[in-house]
Amino acid sequence: MTTAVPLIYSFPEFSGVAEAVADHVVAAQNYALFGDNNRKKSISEAGSSKNLSANSNGSQSLRNIAEQSASSINLSGNATPTSSKEQRKKKKEENRRFRIGLSGGSLIGVLREGLLSRTDVEWSKWDVYFADERLVPFDSPESNYGKAKSQIFDQIPKDRGYPRIFPIDETLLSDPQECADMYEKTLIKGFAYKDSVKLPMFDLILLGCAPDGHVASLFPNHETLRENYAWCAPVEDAPSGPPSRITLTVPVICHSNRVSFVVEGATKAPVISTIMERPDKGLPASIINEKAAGRIAWFVDDDAVSDVVSVTKKRYKFLVQSD
Repeated sequence: MTTAVPLIYSFPEFSGVAEAVADHVVAAQNYALFGDNNRKKSISEAGSSKNLSANSNGSQSLRNIAEQSASSINLSGNATPTSSKEQRKKKKEENRRFRIGLSGGSLIGVLREGLLSRTDVEWSKWDVYFADERLVPFDSPESNYGKAKSQIFDQIPKDRGYPRIFPIDETLLSDPQECADMYEKTLIKGFAYKDSVKLPMFDLILLGCAPDGHVASLFPNHETLRENYAWCAPVEDAPSGPPSRITLTVPVICHSNRVSFVVEGATKAPVISTIMERPDKGLPASIINEKAAGRIAWFVDDDAVSDVVSVTKKRYKFLVQSD
């Protein structure tokens, strides 16, 4: 059994997975943009009732908090000018971004189902990167960016804003090494423009898991699993699907504030059992479970964990609720 037991949230149906993942994403968004004390409409327990409970600071909406922090009001009712320190703090808060890394596959459908109906997604504050990408044209059904764009981002209502999205350079599809190097430069610009950092720190990375155990484009027994320095690595011999790809490396994924897997279907049950119960097999997801211990969560349907007997499934506690 894995020595670093992750949180495993299991649901009987796809809709339950999608709803919980959406809540998880919005909670990570709110933490990144507003801090831990400004969660919106805390909910104490998951379940059909989903009873609302005030948070420890008295349940104010995030927008009200932001408005009150913009200016202080004196007893006469006149606005008191904020100090330069307060103005700098306000500007810093306004410039905060939610930086998320996405993989592809069925994850895109889960996010579409869970996020598009919500009104509390601050789309215009999102910076979207890709945990991996197949080196195919964007209009190919194999393109993670193309799939996410058509199924999620192009479906966002126009009045909800639009994220900043960072795809690969489509002109470099024939050169995996150059494409990986260029995407690493994109990451450096986004995460280390003014500072020198060893690794980028995402607020959240969302991953799937294939029946062979590969995660992003990190394949079992592949040399990319041993990459310790590069942020982004080329893959030229993927054993399934398009052979040429790029992928975030294990250190980058494991440095994220949160790493969450979204897996569904009975076809995944054997590999999930191996990941959880036989970490010695060294599957990519097992490696990430160990290296990012304490920051890992799995969102699965019951079919995907039907073969897992030694890991306790938990009840998901909803943290936020859409307006």
